[in-house]
Amino acid sequence: MSTPKILILGAGYGGLLTTLQLQKKLNYNEAEITLVNKHNYHYITTWLHEPAAGTASADHARVNLEKLLNQDKVQFVKGTVQSIQPEEQSVTLESGDVLTYDYLVIGLGSEPETFGIEGLKEHAFSIRSINAVRHIREHIEYMFSKYKNEPHRTDYLTFVVGGAGFTGIEFCGELGDRLPELCQEFDVDPELVKVYCIEAAPSALPGFDPELVQYAMDVLERKGIEFKIGTPIKQCTPDGVLLATGEEIKSKTVVWAAGVRGNSIVEKAGFEVMRGRVKVDEYLRAPGYENVFVVGDCALIFNEEGRPYPPTAQIAVQEGETLGENLAALIRGELPQKFVPHLQGTLASLGKGEGIGQVGSKKLFGSTAAMMKKASDLRYLYKIGGVGLALKKVKL
Repeated sequence: MSTPKILILGAGYGGLLTTLQLQKKLNYNEAEITLVNKHNYHYITTWLHEPAAGTASADHARVNLEKLLNQDKVQFVKGTVQSIQPEEQSVTLESGDVLTYDYLVIGLGSEPETFGIEGLKEHAFSIRSINAVRHIREHIEYMFSKYKNEPHRTDYLTFVVGGAGFTGIEFCGELGDRLPELCQEFDVDPELVKVYCIEAAPSALPGFDPELVQYAMDVLERKGIEFKIGTPIKQCTPDGVLLATGEEIKSKTVVWAAGVRGNSIVEKAGFEVMRGRVKVDEYLRAPGYENVFVVGDCALIFNEEGRPYPPTAQIAVQEGETLGENLAALIRGELPQKFVPHLQGTLASLGKGEGIGQVGSKKLFGSTAAMMKKASDLRYLYKIGGVGLALKKVKL
């Protein structure tokens, strides 16, 4: 009997944890494991707001895959997925290479959800990859240097953040720390710098405890962030944004942080999706396929009340660990276990030494929440790369 082929697409949280679990559980000859990823590194998505604002280097948010993978057990292919052919059990890469599988794991991550807002795709930045956040950082610095030559252009010093969910709030926290440094570096009057955080929903951090939301807004307002809540963006242009209220904000920097959808490759492959995400069964399988599994931002899981779980890193990590165990069990003819998310709480950073969080019924504020977030980051780094990686990467 031939050795079963396991093909894993994407080295985000779900794909990487599936790979690492298989690497740990299976012996050399039990399966051919192949991991395909666009880059030769894994990046920590929940840190991307820091290099985007310029408070940390982009390198800080990434980990070289070679350091995590046992090359005797896992073959790594650096490539971009072009299409999935589930009926043929094959995947085509942009290079033209075709990979076949017995078991497929789709962890291709997300794309920005623009909700049909005109001009967003063309004119707004988004915090979604190492290259994207490098671009944002360089662009912000360029705006400051450009302003020195064109002091009438206050739109260079006006920054719009679309969305007051986790990504938007965390980015605003870092931006609030970074902008005073840039003002000093470029001799710019801080009074001229404007940051608007615009949210269509009636509250910032929708779904979060109101007391924590108020604390977060107070912290960010002290850093100079101006909120416009319950105010949808109607259009994004090369010159800024037009709001549903009719107000126009002139800005050369619009950062969109208001939602994601599953990777479009999944829908194009013919899988049944909702906003690009596959409603998986309790074993993380795609409907109609016993051998295709979906994790991370491409997977849609509902709680007992029939509401979808948000696509968080925490859940993606748990999916990957469970799926790695299950694939090892399937290969050995054992029974898989059902996936049940264990929500350990929610933490958000608000810049240096500041944060909010909810762990069970306990609310966390300020430095306590910031320290808990550091501890959570440490735990993840230790999980994927041991003590060495945790000590190298954590920012105290």
